[in-house]
Amino acid sequence: MSGTPDDDRLEELREKKMQELRDQAEGQQGGQNRESQEAARQQAEAKQEAMLKQYLTDGARQRLNAVEMSKPDFAESVKKQVVALAQSGRIQDRIDEDQMKDLLRELQPESKSFDIRRR
Repeated sequence: MSGTPDDDRLEELREKKMQELRDQAEGQQGGQNRESQEAARQQAEAKQEAMLKQYLTDGARQRLNAVEMSKPDFAESVKKQVVALAQSGRIQDRIDEDQMKDLLRELQPESKSFDIRRR
């Protein structure tokens, strides 16, 4: 048999507070994971930008930034490709704007055209 209504209410409040504390503790652990993932992502981006500055001339970087404004996904794949080429040692000199144009043309996905015929 339970005690007075005040005792029951007090027990409910204790359980509720304990659950809030458990939820808060879980949230903090999840937050730390997100923070470390965010820090790792920022570090990777900084490394990528440093590599691009090292291997691209100003004109090539401006060209790539212009592409990024209109096609961010495509520009990101080009950046990854340039970094991969640099890390593998396949880039001897810095890439200038004309070489960047050629690279962009080469990496550009094929445009799919549809032939619609009416009968």
